[in-house]
Amino acid sequence: MYLKRTIAILLSVLISGMSAMAQTTADTISTPQKYRHKTFFRVVGRTLGRFIRNFSEVDTNYIEPQKFNYTAMVQNTNTYEIYRIATTMGNDFTFAPLPTFKLGPYLGWRWIFLGYTFDLKNINSGDKRTEFDLSIYSSQLGVDLFYRKTGNDYKISKAQLDTEGKINTRPLNGMNYDGISVSIKGFNMYYIFNHKRFSYPAAFSQSTIQRKSCGSALCGIGYTRHSLSVDWEKLYNIVAENLGEETAERYMDPELKFKKINYTDISLSGGYGYNWVFARNWLAAASLSLALGYKSSSSDTNHSTFTFKDFSFHNFNIDGVGRFGIVWNNMRWYYGANAIIHTYNYHKSKFSTNNIFGSLNIYVGVNFGRMK
Repeated sequence: MYLKRTIAILLSVLISGMSAMAQTTADTISTPQKYRHKTFFRVVGRTLGRFIRNFSEVDTNYIEPQKFNYTAMVQNTNTYEIYRIATTMGNDFTFAPLPTFKLGPYLGWRWIFLGYTFDLKNINSGDKRTEFDLSIYSSQLGVDLFYRKTGNDYKISKAQLDTEGKINTRPLNGMNYDGISVSIKGFNMYYIFNHKRFSYPAAFSQSTIQRKSCGSALCGIGYTRHSLSVDWEKLYNIVAENLGEETAERYMDPELKFKKINYTDISLSGGYGYNWVFARNWLAAASLSLALGYKSSSSDTNHSTFTFKDFSFHNFNIDGVGRFGIVWNNMRWYYGANAIIHTYNYHKSKFSTNNIFGSLNIYVGVNFGRMK
């Protein structure tokens, strides 16, 4: 009886010891794994946090960082656009739609600014003009996504039929012409070198305040897809009705008979911007960038995709963008105006187009949701 009890006690101790050893071994094995997982996520989190802080790091002697998470704004946008089409035979037409008057709301969260404006002037006219913009700003980088589609209210603002300009084309000035349609979509991305002291967002998204005057060099890349459609028969008839059938038949260039042209523009840009703080909470800003763009149209090649055989130095053209603004901002409230002008050029051996469009924005807004 005593022997059986002793054996039972020994077996119990042995089983308990083995169980404890197994648990210790399991803890010993699992602890490093848990530790490694915790360390990995901690390192990733710290790295990401450091990247975000460095991405928006500024010299507070020059720039006052944003103290609010959100912004709401109402903006009036007035746009102007001209489109010039010229041929080597001397046809040179400049078209311009009536200026638009748009009004719309914008909402922003830190780097992202999104809005949509409505054309109040042509709201019931059936005009199909649309515009969409999405801008993402930080101290170092900026991205603009855009989509523009013109309407049908173009007028002939200037015309020339011969290379010497001997033909009197004044009767064509101001004539309605709804045979041109243009759409542009794409993006621009730019880098600000002196981002710790120069704030591009302070001038154009009101997300920071420039406290001391400063400038910076800019560089960027861009991609745009252009679509141009011209109704040559309508244009020919307008010339014939106002200048005579004989003049139209003799001078109208058949190179304008194309129905539609699509071309892609890939560009590298460089420029300079300057922010001038001329009074407390006041800022005047100006920047100019020139872009070397390579333009490839669907008529350049018979291939379905671009190859190096299609490359031509004649496809390089100079584009540009200018930005000018003035703003008052005390961090809670802000108001101001800015003007943005874009130019695109496309030249072929017998045909060229120049597109210039700009907008004047007048806005008032408020920031809210103070950061903790």
